[in-house]
Amino acid sequence: MNKGFSIAFFGSSLVSSYWNGAATYYRGLIRALHGLGHRVTFFEPDAFDRQQHRDMEAPPWAEVAVYPATEEGVFRSLEAARGADIVVKASGVGVFDELLEKEVLSLKNVHNRVVFWDVDAPATLERIAGNPSDPFRPLIPAYDLILTYGGGDPVVAGYSALGARECIPIYNALDPDTHHPAPSNHNFCADLAFLGNRLPDREKRVEEFFFKAADMLPNKKFLLAGSGWEDKERPENVAYLGHLGTAHHNAFNCSPLAVLNISRDSMAKNGFSPATRVFEAAGAGTCIVTDNWQGVEQFFEPGKEILVADSGEQVAHILERLTVKEASIIGLHAFARARAEHTYAHRAREVEAIFMEETVNVHSFAGGAA
Repeated sequence: MNKGFSIAFFGSSLVSSYWNGAATYYRGLIRALHGLGHRVTFFEPDAFDRQQHRDMEAPPWAEVAVYPATEEGVFRSLEAARGADIVVKASGVGVFDELLEKEVLSLKNVHNRVVFWDVDAPATLERIAGNPSDPFRPLIPAYDLILTYGGGDPVVAGYSALGARECIPIYNALDPDTHHPAPSNHNFCADLAFLGNRLPDREKRVEEFFFKAADMLPNKKFLLAGSGWEDKERPENVAYLGHLGTAHHNAFNCSPLAVLNISRDSMAKNGFSPATRVFEAAGAGTCIVTDNWQGVEQFFEPGKEILVADSGEQVAHILERLTVKEASIIGLHAFARARAEHTYAHRAREVEAIFMEETVNVHSFAGGAA
């Protein structure tokens, strides 16, 4: 396959981050692939009011094809994708996922590759393990390649056991042109800020690592952003912003003393799954506090580039002793590490090498985190 291939990418949304945490990941990778000379058409359904909550227009580095959230819309999009060098079906499109996972395989020919890109691999593998008749299980060996949002060796082993021809993690990263230091905004000032949508497999961990720390530190100011928390009972010192568009993420990251990363249950249990927010915050030069998960040290050095907590009590303890100077130094170290090793330009070159079928050492990806 020559350089400059065409990619048909079926995902949740490129132009809207509304109830769509994968948007930043898609944008960073696809923009970087475009920079290498590849052409991407992103097929996304008109669903979940995402088109009414766009936070970017169709970009110059990808063609965006919005289709009706109907079976007819799916099949028309599949037909439009026919002839692409690479066909990608991402997990979590949100509508007609089972249909897409089956039907993209009908686009296979001797000249292309059909790829499943799992942006929630630990949860996918857990779901399949709990349901031997899961309709995705028999399709896995038919895909030319499984790429994942992260997950390291546990995810690779899990997919290999299910018959995957090849499984390679492509980790979250930083787009320096999108996420960078910005002036502080008084609306986002706090001692600790957390940005994340309310999801069933994250809520208890938010209660533990965020709300519990706020309860323990009534004199500190906490800031919560993300969709779905309107009716959630929370401590009085926790202010709530609601959905926060990506245009405000840099100011959100640069205004508080520190920002908190909280993994979803499956990601924390599996490990090796740094969230997009970690790299966004690092790119802004922010001091990051994260819940503990296996493999964190392969992305950022604990104590120097990131602060790690095992519980809400530890988050509170970190916050009690964290000074502005210390937070600034940690943020600068994270900024330097992210720019040196964890940009989407790095990740796109890995993807290009895979798609070009060059010999690659998967254990070199993301500093050995694969």
